[in-house]
Amino acid sequence: MNACSRLLALLAVLLSAACASPGVSSGRRAGNTPPPPPPVPIPGDLTDPSFDWHGLVVVPFGVLLKDSPVPLHEVLLFHDEANRVESENKDCFSIEGTLPRFLGQRPDPYLLCFDHDRLSRIDAAVRLPADEAPAAFVRACALWLKDTASTMRSGTACEGLDSGVKFSARLGPAAADGAETVSIILTAAAAREPASGAPLAQ
Repeated sequence: MNACSRLLALLAVLLSAACASPGVSSGRRAGNTPPPPPPVPIPGDLTDPSFDWHGLVVVPFGVLLKDSPVPLHEVLLFHDEANRVESENKDCFSIEGTLPRFLGQRPDPYLLCFDHDRLSRIDAAVRLPADEAPAAFVRACALWLKDTASTMRSGTACEGLDSGVKFSARLGPAAADGAETVSIILTAAAAREPASGAPLAQ
């Protein structure tokens, strides 16, 4: 065997040994670094059904009080003078049992108000940590206005009309305990709302 043949044979042996030797698996990171953890889901994201205000409508608008599909109990309200005339024909109730969730919370208050014994308005409010409330409100408003035109939209207000129901939501200022209130009023499109403010539940 001449020198050239011996050299080729030696190279073949070396290449074969290199291919057979164990190496770092393509699935293993250098230094055995574990893979990063999956991202933590953002609480209250748009996949949370409680961000859809339709879940608050447990009784269809226009239904007679006596025909309510869920048991109700009356809630005593206190009205200011500006709203007394508007409210004198309205009686407000809450449902017996578990309340529907809104923005990940159980609302307080949650009121179903009947005008001449027909459901005309739904009020709900939740308290959220001040560092979470603005982002939650913006996400919720984006969902509510996804398939409908807005009549008002800002960082603290969200209004629109969807399937014959008017919604009007507000993000209130932070309270002394650091919580912010997100409130929403739902009314049948033909219903007339009080001139200002909402009744206070006791």
